Amino acid sequence: MSQSYSPSLLTTPTYINVTNPEDDSVVSNDFTNTLSALILGLVFLLGVPGNLFIIWSILARTRERSVTTLLILNLACADGILMALTIFFIVYLAKQSWVFGDAMCKGAFYLCNSNMYASIFLITLMSVHRMVAVVFPRKAKSLVTKQIVRRAIIGTWVLVMLISIPSLVFRNLRVDLDEKRMKRLVCAPNHTEARHVRFQNTLETVTGFILPYSVIITCYVLILRRLRQTKFQRKVRSENLILAIVVTFGLFWLPYHTINMLQVAAEWCKNGSKAKENLDKISKNSRAVTSCLAFISSCANPVLYTFAGKSYIKQSGFAFMARLFEGTSLDQTGTKKIRGQSKDLAESSSTGTPPLRNGK
Repeated sequence: MSQSYSPSLLTTPTYINVTNPEDDSVVSNDFTNTLSALILGLVFLLGVPGNLFIIWSILARTRERSVTTLLILNLACADGILMALTIFFIVYLAKQSWVFGDAMCKGAFYLCNSNMYASIFLITLMSVHRMVAVVFPRKAKSLVTKQIVRRAIIGTWVLVMLISIPSLVFRNLRVDLDEKRMKRLVCAPNHTEARHVRFQNTLETVTGFILPYSVIITCYVLILRRLRQTKFQRKVRSENLILAIVVTFGLFWLPYHTINMLQVAAEWCKNGSKAKENLDKISKNSRAVTSCLAFISSCANPVLYTFAGKSYIKQSGFAFMARLFEGTSLDQTGTKKIRGQSKDLAESSSTGTPPLRNGK
């Protein structure tokens, strides 16, 4: 459907080119609106204080900031920003109208996109760092210094700001009619051609999910192979924690990217076909809920950290998370343990005796 839009929608009282909301609006389904608003409300209540607590723990209570801690700090910042934005979407879903203006319409979705990319890219950096520490323990300190990681983090933030630009270009405020034929403002995509939908959704899914997860899976395959070679079966605490973050992110973002691909598939179908009609219907009815599920991944990390650090709670109180992050320093734990196992294996190969385990 070809549509035109007014760039000064909020400042101009005249409504132009009112469109049918049932075609494109994601706020036209009362059930999904209510469910999505409830999910986002819980996400906000858990995610904002949770991520602020992580940031405070690292900045104020952590005595030594390892590479892993720097990455977790930036991940908490990305998640915290995303959580703070949920209040805009809760109001949007509740009122079924965007009341924050065209600039915030573009800005809020741009920041959401940026922090989606930032989260998965930072998780990818964690996995690469873990792989280097385990697979190349002797070279880890020279390959992954704090200076190199800081540069990688800065580069990551610059990259996510650039690749999120399509969310600024392909979204704006427009006037729709609700089911009672009343006018309302919706913050919606403004794709005027099918190729625009294919481009934006494919870019999001390939760069924000498929490619990073391919790197992550490769890293963990190499880690598992290395652990088997060194006979080192007891996993390092940080490995378990990072793996939990990776799995959680994937589970909650997979439905969102699945809907992206369904929208792309719909745009390849012939206009007016039954297949296109069904795919469009599924995408429209599922978009709000799958987007809200994606938000859950950003409030899940503080919960994961709490479970991982529960052994520190009695001893350290509110500083338990700082102790957890200090304990997950790969520079002080995983690298040394793997290096020791590699040395034992080399000695056993030259002497013909089995490597010592646990002092036996």
